Amino acid sequence: MIKRYHVRVAFWIGLVGGAFGGLAGLGGGVLVVPLLVSRMGLTQVRAHGTSLVAVLCTGVVGALGYALGGQLNVVAALLLASMAMVAARFGARAAHALPEWQLKRGFGFYLLIAALLLIIKPYLPAVGWAERGWGQVAILLLFGGLAGFLSGMMGVGGGGIMVPAMVLLGGFGQHLAQGTSLLAMVPSSSVGVYTHYELGGIERKILPGLLVGVLLGSFLGARVAHLIPDAGLRWIFAVVIAWMSLRYLQARPAPA
Repeated sequence: MIKRYHVRVAFWIGLVGGAFGGLAGLGGGVLVVPLLVSRMGLTQVRAHGTSLVAVLCTGVVGALGYALGGQLNVVAALLLASMAMVAARFGARAAHALPEWQLKRGFGFYLLIAALLLIIKPYLPAVGWAERGWGQVAILLLFGGLAGFLSGMMGVGGGGIMVPAMVLLGGFGQHLAQGTSLLAMVPSSSVGVYTHYELGGIERKILPGLLVGVLLGSFLGARVAHLIPDAGLRWIFAVVIAWMSLRYLQARPAPA
């Protein structure tokens, strides 16, 4: 349990996580979770639950920023969210009941592969084979469910799964995929937040500072993203999720 709450520290954590999430089309949890643990002294599970509140705000404000730039597909976001909402509740419960290290490693391998595929995307003529119709719907439902489960369990937005799937398999542009991902994570993270709240996994006393920072950072990040060309943004995203993958691949079983 935290003995002292630092509103300013929470604000800066939210600002950094929100800006990162808005720029890269992620929820920002990949930064917020470790900072809540190392700087605020939260346990891992409580950091995941508290981070999801920040992810929810990042999704709302970040999606608004992308919408103002015309980079949002509402139908695709609803398809992603429909499965993510169901899976997020199971993921949140799993965070309180199961060891995480094996799932983290598997997620790390996925992110590493996705980063490599995004880098070589221009040289893959078969990419985007399901740009329309039922094939695209199936992709959105499948990866929405997977993203929702990981969002609920790990306190992240799920953009590390949704964005590569949309770009590589669904034929989405990078900006459009990131904006759509941010909107899709709003309902799924809401379910995760509710479940973590039920289980006592949210540190409410630091939320005011954290959320003010997130709201400001996510809007600024989303607006800056429009100034970067599609190829450049894809490289930024690939580097970011490669870095994320290295963090997840370092997961080890908890000491006995």
